[in-house]
Amino acid sequence: MKVVAAVDKFRGSATAAEVASAIGHACWEAGHDCVEVPMADGGEGLLDVLGGANRTTRVTGPLGTPIDAAWRLSGRTAVIEMALASGLELAGGADGNDPMNATTAGTGELIDAALTAGAKRIVVGLGGSATTDGGLGALQALRSPTRLKGVELVAACDVTTVFTDAARVFGPQKGASNAQIRMLTARLEQLAERYRSEFEIDVTDVEGSGAAGGIGGLIAALGGTLMPGFELVADELDLWDHVEGADLVITGEGRLDAQSFDGKVVGGVAEIAGECGVDVAAVVGVADSDVRDRIRHVAIADEFGLDRAMSEPQWCIERAVPMLW
Repeated sequence: MKVVAAVDKFRGSATAAEVASAIGHACWEAGHDCVEVPMADGGEGLLDVLGGANRTTRVTGPLGTPIDAAWRLSGRTAVIEMALASGLELAGGADGNDPMNATTAGTGELIDAALTAGAKRIVVGLGGSATTDGGLGALQALRSPTRLKGVELVAACDVTTVFTDAARVFGPQKGASNAQIRMLTARLEQLAERYRSEFEIDVTDVEGSGAAGGIGGLIAALGGTLMPGFELVADELDLWDHVEGADLVITGEGRLDAQSFDGKVVGGVAEIAGECGVDVAAVVGVADSDVRDRIRHVAIADEFGLDRAMSEPQWCIERAVPMLW
């Protein structure tokens, strides 16, 4: 049997590559061939699945402290993961974040570094950010937006939120109070006017412009393209070609919930498998009760207990996969 392991990370316990490897090992032990395709939806983990870091640049962290941010340059293509320069985890999570002052400057500095290194295509993964500055910090970090002329700028995102809704939708998870959300929204509205004046684009009409606290709007203002993260990764990794002719596709992520089927890896893989007429199943950490019938799956927390699922996810995954044959 030919199996394709097209999986997302199990957040906090295993990378997408580790999950795919565990599935691959289970297939090998059962005598099946397995193609391992670690996936991402445009947020955390994008850099790893698109080849991994081969460069590091010191940039301004989300709260202003200098940090070393990893990124990738392969030929003339650069891959930047926003979470590694302007991420919420770098700010200490919601409790440690300063939502009013968190900046995207570090992400802009990485884009600038990629331009200096000669990149002609720059892929920026939007997700996991600490920021709601509408991309202003990144814009100020670019020495000149005209340097992007002739450069393909692509943002991978998994939301359709528009620019002026960014604070309302994402502010609470970044530690913003109700009063701060109102102030951040007013600031985004003013910034939208600036982008309209300087770049002749109304970012409030662009789906996904509110991604990562509004930096999606800046990408659009600079002439870039906003793409669903899963679709971008699937194209980059030739997922369609791998799935066609397979006998089984195994996907998965840490938590199976309603969002899993809305632009995320599990839903995207299931859709591709369905269009190719290939059976699909999932191995997940935990599964919400309201989605258990949407895809055949095994939840390792149910089979082996939550503690072991968190501490030994690969061991659990290897033993769960044969339940999907």
